[in-house]
Amino acid sequence: MSKKLTADATAAALAPASFEEAMAELAQLVAQMEAGQLPLEASVAAYARGSELVKFCAAQLEKVESQVKVLEGEMLKPFVAVGEGEQ
Repeated sequence: MSKKLTADATAAALAPASFEEAMAELAQLVAQMEAGQLPLEASVAAYARGSELVKFCAAQLEKVESQVKVLEGEMLKPFVAVGEGEQ
């Protein structure tokens, strides 16, 4: 197996299954880093993984935002809580 195929398979195996899974892993990484218990190399690896997870989550949110825009006919309305707009 070539190195590219191995790298692609590794990246696919590391990709989170969902937005929620990515957020949970990100929260776990943040907790580990904030505890200050990780050695330097592990901290750098955790930071790199966190960056990947943030990019994944941002991409997922962009997809959902696009879907909402289509569903709302490109006319997103500002959220107003019940009773907030009445004066």
